[in-house]
Amino acid sequence: EVQLVESGGGLAQAGGSLRLSCAAPGITFDAYAIAWFRQAPGKERERVACMSSRYGHTFYADAVKGRFTIASDNAKNTVYLQMNSLKPEDTAVYYCAAQNWVVSGCALLLDNEYGNWGKGTQVTVSS
Repeated sequence: EVQLVESGGGLAQAGGSLRLSCAAPGITFDAYAIAWFRQAPGKERERVACMSSRYGHTFYADAVKGRFTIASDNAKNTVYLQMNSLKPEDTAVYYCAAQNWVVSGCALLLDNEYGNWGKGTQVTVSS
């Protein structure tokens, strides 16, 4: 069973930065697609970013492109989401997800195909 543990959430001001971490012990990143999702109150869950180390491929939602960066530290089995220029609309619970995936870049993996999820970390951005 894949265990994912998010951390790094909290309160930030608009224009500020936060870095989320997703500890993923036991995952071989080359064999997995790793993604960050978020869900705001009353809204549907949306994929923010994903990465496929095997293909050197990353994907970003339009809403965060140019502001967020997904990256991994293989030695620490950790995936990060660096969030800069935060906006109040970034307020949400952020989830890390992983799925064994070697077919192609992560953008082709459907959201509901991610089978492993963390419990989430709250990010609140004040205006």
